[in-house]
Amino acid sequence: MPKTKQQKQEIGRDLKERLAKAKAVVFTSFNALTVKENELLRAELVKENSEYYATKKTLLARALKDANIEVDARGLEGQVAITFGYADEVAPAKIISRFVKDLDGRIKFLGGILEGKFVNATSITELATLPSKEELYAQVVGSINAPVSGFVNVLAGNLRSLVHVLSAIKETK
Repeated sequence: MPKTKQQKQEIGRDLKERLAKAKAVVFTSFNALTVKENELLRAELVKENSEYYATKKTLLARALKDANIEVDARGLEGQVAITFGYADEVAPAKIISRFVKDLDGRIKFLGGILEGKFVNATSITELATLPSKEELYAQVVGSINAPVSGFVNVLAGNLRSLVHVLSAIKETK
């Protein structure tokens, strides 16, 4: 059943709010996905505070225009799904990238929005290869911790050497 004008306006407002709230937006084509695969993808995205939303291109184009984001939504190929990443910019692209590999290309990147600007599918694919925030934090902490732990090991090594020398002296006497 076709949607009424009021329903379309409501969907447009909803999309505009989601676009404003999201740190990253990923557009995908999902023409050949089964319902089960679609639900599995949604569940994975929810775990990372992301949301998967399928809509008509005309409603998406209107919402993008209202949000002052320049994207040719009607030019995107196939059925379009939008993934909104609310917590992490990289997480939605990483999850969808896993599904792209697992489903032999039945879902594919069409582009996305980062910092209010449209980026192409290649940029989203590159984004998916970046480490997550938690991984980056761990790398920074490890880098900061390495010199300190090295210094502690050097000091402990000197103490160990002293203990070995004293125990050797004790054994000889």
